[in-house]
Amino acid sequence: MKSLAKILLGYLPFLLLLPACFVHSVECQFEPWQDYKHEKLLRHPSKLAYLFQTEHKAIDADGAPNAYHPDNTGLDNYLNAGYPNSSWWNSVLLEDPNDSTKPYIQKEGEYKGYFISKTSLFDKTKDELDASRYVDATKIPYLVYPGKFYSQKGTGKLGDIGVAFNLKSGESSAFVVADIGPSKASLGEMSMALAENLGGNNVNPRNGAGKPKGDILYLLFPYSSKTYPWPLELDEIHDIGSELIESIGGKQSILACSLPM
Repeated sequence: MKSLAKILLGYLPFLLLLPACFVHSVECQFEPWQDYKHEKLLRHPSKLAYLFQTEHKAIDADGAPNAYHPDNTGLDNYLNAGYPNSSWWNSVLLEDPNDSTKPYIQKEGEYKGYFISKTSLFDKTKDELDASRYVDATKIPYLVYPGKFYSQKGTGKLGDIGVAFNLKSGESSAFVVADIGPSKASLGEMSMALAENLGGNNVNPRNGAGKPKGDILYLLFPYSSKTYPWPLELDEIHDIGSELIESIGGKQSILACSLPM
């Protein structure tokens, strides 16, 4: 009679070919919460986190000191900042304190001649004319909330921490909620840095080229900004993201909530 060990070894090749869900099953702990446009939001029973999955992606350069230039040579097209003909440019570009009808132009430094591009989240300890007051899209992974979504109860506040997972490539990144976009926009607008972290390659906010492929699963920790107030260093954002994931069951319990692509 064959020993039990030999019998099990005989089945090993078959077991290795099984999908991971059959070898080790983890159930999604999140429950249906609410819908926003085409995305279904799920919330953790503790109400400490919620998530959504989307294929939509838009790339944001706001907050970068070289995002916009009067000659339209910045990272992004100045039309995307409402300049020069739209009435809402001052929601993106800093007004000149001496002439509120014009955007302020940086007077010195590496990006002399560029406009100062704002983000909704900023460092209150820094002067308004200091470009580093705002969240640099080229350095900090951040998510943009549509205005209407941000106004919904329970979605959180600026400065909240989250973690994004590219379900196609397996790449992930912690992020901060740093900007509020157009009221009726779709979920999924991200900073250049977040796009690169999720598999993007030479991302271009002007036309969306190079953005990461595949669905992105976003995990948010609403009101975490109360515990971890802005400003934060980049490594702090990632450390906090990892800590918060573990507090609700770990990465695999999050990925168990993903939908087939």
